[in-house]
Amino acid sequence: MMAKKPPKPAPRRIFQERLKITALPLYFEGFLLVKRSEYQEYEHYWTELRGTTLFFYNDKKNTMYVDKLEIIDLTCLTEQNSTDNNCAKFTLVLPKEEVQLKTENTESGEEWRGFILTVTELSVPEDVSLLPGQVIRLHEVLEREKKRRIETEQLPSTSPEKETEPSEDYVDVLSPMPAMPRIKHYKVTSVGKNYTIELEKPVTLPNLFSVIDYFMKETRGNLRPFIYSTDGTFETEGLPVTTLK
Repeated sequence: MMAKKPPKPAPRRIFQERLKITALPLYFEGFLLVKRSEYQEYEHYWTELRGTTLFFYNDKKNTMYVDKLEIIDLTCLTEQNSTDNNCAKFTLVLPKEEVQLKTENTESGEEWRGFILTVTELSVPEDVSLLPGQVIRLHEVLEREKKRRIETEQLPSTSPEKETEPSEDYVDVLSPMPAMPRIKHYKVTSVGKNYTIELEKPVTLPNLFSVIDYFMKETRGNLRPFIYSTDGTFETEGLPVTTLK
């Protein structure tokens, strides 16, 4: 008798699991061939554009990304001639590296170009060759990203000192032994429509997604929340984790 294969995770569960990793809004997604400076060849990824960050997954069903790329400081996007007429190829020129992207077809290439330029330049490119419905989506994303930027600017700012020397609230989880994630609990209280993290200097944020994002930014990604699985256990993906209590 053949063993039954474990059921594939439902799209909704995948979306929810990824939300626990990052609270950034999802603007666009699809397959991309990616070649970064450290890659010898193109790598095939399921890619999400969340805010101004590209998250790369080995598979469409994976809940944990394997790499990410911040593109808010994009200098320019240059299109390249491709020998394959059925795909689009372009380069993201960033201050510290150039990343080459290749799409499965020309239409998805135009979509990726439109969404990337919209969120980085905060304007819909005039020369985009898309259908009216797709252009409407770009304008909707533009308004969401403008609103997100405003809300982000209103959050407590991180001083240069905190970037180089983490706060005492996080220091005991920043250098864990490999494969031995350490757990630290934080108390988060609901105050009206906001949530307050009970630290030495309390921090108040508008929602739980912002709370998680705050921890991620303050610890430069070293502190991550638990991922709750369907079998009733918590998965840590081999990373330092925290729980909100």
